Amino acid sequence: MALRIPAFVALVFGFLPAMASAGGRPVVVELFTSQGCSSCPPANAFLNEMSKGRADVLPLAFHVTYWDRLGWKDPFSLDAATARQDRYGHRFGDGSYTPEIVVDGSVGLVGSHRDEVNAAIDRSKRDQRAAADVSVRKTGDNVVVRVGSGNGSATILLIGFDHEHITKIGRGENGGRTLAEENVVRSIRPVGDWSGKALQIDVPSPDGQDLAVVVESSDGRIVGAARLAGGSS
Repeated sequence: MALRIPAFVALVFGFLPAMASAGGRPVVVELFTSQGCSSCPPANAFLNEMSKGRADVLPLAFHVTYWDRLGWKDPFSLDAATARQDRYGHRFGDGSYTPEIVVDGSVGLVGSHRDEVNAAIDRSKRDQRAAADVSVRKTGDNVVVRVGSGNGSATILLIGFDHEHITKIGRGENGGRTLAEENVVRSIRPVGDWSGKALQIDVPSPDGQDLAVVVESSDGRIVGAARLAGGSS
C-alpha cells in the first residue's frame, strides 16, 4: 500500500571516477521508499539492479519517515529524506508517496514502473544539463570537492550512502520478509554554493560507506555530479 502526504525540490549526482565530465555525467535516480510500505520492494529491487548494472546512472535510496508510525520503524529513515521529497512533491504538485523515483530532479514517477523510469532516464541522457566538471576525493577524515567553471548558480550537496543492507522485517506491511536494499542514503547536506566560478571545498566526510556530490540548480534540477573514485556501484 502506497502512502501519500504533502511533499520537495532537489538534485543529486552520480558516479564516475575522480572527475565527472560536464558533458557525460550520470543521471541521478532518487528512490523515495520505506521498509514499512508493501508496494516498495519491487521498486527497491529495480534500484538494486541499477546499482549493480548501470554506470550511466547514480541510484540513491532515500528512506522516508512517514511510514515509521504504522507498525515498523525503518532503521534507515531520515528526516532529510522526507523533507527532500516534500519539496519535490510541492514542485511537481503530486504530494509525497512511496515508492517514488525522481529522475535528475526533473520528473517524479512511480518507482516500480520500470518502462516509464527507463524512458525518463533516456530522455535525461539526451537532454542532459551539466554546468561544470565535478570531482571529489578523500583526505583523511575530510572530503575535497572541486567544481569547475561554467554558467549558472547551484547548491553543492554531499551525500553519504551504504552499499547494501539486509533487514528482517518484524512487523508492519512487510512483516516476515527479508529485504535487501542497496545505495541506502545515510546523510545529505549542503556544503557550499557555486556561482559559475571554479570552486574548491574541504569538508568533513559524511556518514555512510560511500559518497557522492550533487550540484543542484536553483530550480531543483541536477546540473553536476561525481562519486568518490573507487566507490562500488
